[in-house]
Amino acid sequence: MPSIFTKIISGEIPCYKIAEDPDNFAFLDINPNSKGHTLCVPKKEVDKVLDLDEESYINLMSFSRKVGKAIEAAVPCKRVGMTVIGLEVPHVHVHLIPLHSMKNATFGYKESMEAEEFESIAEKIRSFIK
Repeated sequence: MPSIFTKIISGEIPCYKIAEDPDNFAFLDINPNSKGHTLCVPKKEVDKVLDLDEESYINLMSFSRKVGKAIEAAVPCKRVGMTVIGLEVPHVHVHLIPLHSMKNATFGYKESMEAEEFESIAEKIRSFIK
C-alpha cells in the first residue's frame, strides 16, 4: 500500500508544494513545528534513509539543501534545522524546520496555521527556489 507521501506526490492528497525535481518532492508539513516547516522526500518510496542507494541519498540531501536555502531566505529565523527521523511515515523524509529556539526542534511544540497562511508561506519559499 502506498505511503501518504506517495499519495501526496501522485496528487491523490493535496499539499502545499514547494519544489519538485525528477527524483524528489518538497511540501509544507501540515502539522509544523514552526511556520515554513517543510518535508523533502524522494519520489521512490524507501522506508529508511540509510537504505537509499548512495546516488539517491546524495540527490535528496542536495535537493534538501536547495529547499533549505530558500526557506532561510523566505522565513525569518535564526537558522534552518534539518532532521531525519522517519518513525511516523515509512517513507524517507527530511524535515527542514525554521528555528527560533530549541522548542521548534522538539516535535512537542506545534504551530497552528490557517490555509491562507500555508499558501502564503509556500509561495514565498517557492519564490526563492533557484
